[in-house]
Amino acid sequence: MTRCDEKCDSLLPGIGILANVLGIVAGGLLGLGCGRLISERFRKTLMMACAVAVIFLGLTGAVKEMLALDGDGFALVGTNCMLASLIGEAINIEDRMEKFGIWLRQKTGSSGDTRFVDGFVTASLTVCIGAMAVIGSINDRLLGNPSVLFAKTVLDAVIVMIMTATLGKGCIFSALSVGIFQGAIFLAAGFLEPVMTPAALKSLSAVGDILIFCVGTNLFGLPHVRVANFLPALVIAVIWVLAG
Repeated sequence: MTRCDEKCDSLLPGIGILANVLGIVAGGLLGLGCGRLISERFRKTLMMACAVAVIFLGLTGAVKEMLALDGDGFALVGTNCMLASLIGEAINIEDRMEKFGIWLRQKTGSSGDTRFVDGFVTASLTVCIGAMAVIGSINDRLLGNPSVLFAKTVLDAVIVMIMTATLGKGCIFSALSVGIFQGAIFLAAGFLEPVMTPAALKSLSAVGDILIFCVGTNLFGLPHVRVANFLPALVIAVIWVLAG
């Protein structure tokens, strides 16, 4: 976990989360404005570029975290955690997210936007999943150090800008998902800090990167992966290490 030499008391608690939310909104609004000026052909190219970027973002992170050297060569570790998708499938998290997206579409007067729900769910999963969201929120609360979330803000703003230009304004509302998800971690940070060992963070990051890779394959138009139903794997990844 990233630490300051001393707590940065000069910064307001939660400033990193606020910056992340505002960065996503700003990136989304910029993408929405640019999207109107981009032809359908260029939108498709942007979508493919975004898909490739997200796929390799997840792939490189997963390979880095999950490949371990043993006596016989390289071994892939941590894949058992993905079985937690059974829990998510039973709860049907993705269906609940889609229903929330439909509710948002109605409340924002976007009933005619057929891409709203897809944009909201896809962008939310992209910017919420990953170790940076967890580590950054914990650091922001316990250390007054929002540097990880500041870095995440820049990445999220660019990603959401591209997504909004191709999937529409539903992507902008992923800022709400980030605020809720990272805000919950921020509030619970006092309980999470003792269990977030380096090994637990490594496992969390590996599983998170796999899920980001799956988001990229969905953007690419490959057979749809219900990524939200894999979210319990993030919790199992930490428990698996601690129990071991």
